[in-house]
Amino acid sequence: MSKHGRILVAMSGGIDSSVAAVMLHEEGYEVVGMTMKTWDYASSGGNKKETGCCSLDSINDARNIAVELGFPHYILDIREEFGDAVIDHFTGEYLEGRTPNPCVMCNTHIKWDALLRRADKLDCEFIATGHYAHVREENNRHVISKGVDVLKDQSYVLWGISQESLARTKLPLGHLTKATIREMAAERGFMDLVTKSESYEICFVPDNDYRGFLKRRVDGLEEQVKGGNFVSPEGKILGKHEGYPFYTIGQRKGLGMAFGYPAYVTEIRKETNEVVIGVEKDLDRDGMVVSKLNLSKYASIEQPMETITKVRYKDKGTAATIAQDNGKIIVNFHDQVSGIAPGQAAVFYEGDDVIGGGWIMKSFKQDATTGIHLPNVN
Repeated sequence: MSKHGRILVAMSGGIDSSVAAVMLHEEGYEVVGMTMKTWDYASSGGNKKETGCCSLDSINDARNIAVELGFPHYILDIREEFGDAVIDHFTGEYLEGRTPNPCVMCNTHIKWDALLRRADKLDCEFIATGHYAHVREENNRHVISKGVDVLKDQSYVLWGISQESLARTKLPLGHLTKATIREMAAERGFMDLVTKSESYEICFVPDNDYRGFLKRRVDGLEEQVKGGNFVSPEGKILGKHEGYPFYTIGQRKGLGMAFGYPAYVTEIRKETNEVVIGVEKDLDRDGMVVSKLNLSKYASIEQPMETITKVRYKDKGTAATIAQDNGKIIVNFHDQVSGIAPGQAAVFYEGDDVIGGGWIMKSFKQDATTGIHLPNVN
């Protein structure tokens, strides 16, 4: 009988999840390793060699760790589940003129649910991952907090996990830095992990060409959306673009034409197939509306409260006042924020704790003289 019980560890074959499994094994847990096969790049029509967490090499790396330490390892094929929830959402959001966040979708709707279902079948009380974050219990709530390594903190991508799932989740790397993780792997002789490169691409678009992925995924897409106009914020036609799904808020490069000034995508209008082009200051917004909420630290937000709010993964965060209204959160930033993209996740922090998060519906700007909110999307 193990010291702490039986735990299912998600193992991608990378250094972080491998060290997480090693740590739990050394602490006395009865570890069961599981590697999830979420996609295969050949089916998406790409021509780049399969790499990353779903490659055969990564699966073998995870299995080798398990064999060396003497615990069982399973491969879980969830490509169908992944495709339905994550890839279909990814494609659909671009077709709606929004910018999706597949990592949050995957964590929320696929990985945790899939792991917990298999954990039940394998008599595992807990699951664990190699994310750099903490989860703890406070006031009968399960709270996600930032990892101590500010450069690797992954609390932003975990906001959507339910209270029931967090209650069974262990995140052993939250109190460690990446440098320490590398030292631990080296000390235990896992040098292949130390020297292994990390991928920061979307797993099912490993060539980073999301436009090509959309064209391969949606039959006739180019014909459906071609012929749209680049327009100025005032509505002046500036030229033709390739189709509104192929652009994102804040984009500067790859616009396909020169405007004579540093130009940015400031708005995407699906209904008219228009892409609005402006200068950098046109990206500034005073607030936003966030929907499809999941709250972590509190069950609800009864009164307006001060937060640090992040609008993208690498965002350092901006002070803001948030208020909950009819299932949505209205965010008023204390300083303007640039490049808010509908479809991305917004995450609210109180200190290091995640209050909760949701999906950005729209952003707005206040008129300096009238105070009127001017939404940039409908």
